[in-house]
Amino acid sequence: MQNMEEKAVFAGGCFWCMVQPFEEQPGIKKVLSGYTGGHVANPTYEQVSSYTTGHTEAVEITYDPEIISYDKLVDIYWQQTDPTDAMGQFQDRGDNYRPVIFVKNDEQRKIAEASKEKLQQSELFDDPIVTTIEDAKPFYVAEEEHQQFYKKNPARYALEEQGGREQFKKQHWN
Repeated sequence: MQNMEEKAVFAGGCFWCMVQPFEEQPGIKKVLSGYTGGHVANPTYEQVSSYTTGHTEAVEITYDPEIISYDKLVDIYWQQTDPTDAMGQFQDRGDNYRPVIFVKNDEQRKIAEASKEKLQQSELFDDPIVTTIEDAKPFYVAEEEHQQFYKKNPARYALEEQGGREQFKKQHWN
């Protein structure tokens, strides 16, 4: 039996806050924090934070499509974000925190666009859904201290989560 593996890339604000919700799902092999969508090769956290590279903080998810579908990953993604906020997410402001679904092929694009349309039609939100769907660009893995942040630095992670994300998720997604 061949071991199936695919990748999905999502930007939804602080990458620290995007790892755990995916990592807890069956069929997820690995979730990496990193940078994508910009014009500088191998950027550092400091460079991305300076708003000069065009990158967003993002997560790259390696998953087994026989266990979890890309559709399901997109659903999980929406439920971590405020899809009506193009200028960042919660307390994280700026271009490097913009919400983006980075698609690797036509199949992912079709699923992401249908899901976005369904969300818009649902009238769950009064404002338009502004999350963009863009072609995947090179993904640069972030520095080691940013990987598994919720496990390595739980106190700081809890502080980040108090920035409005959890309250928003409860209000809009539960």
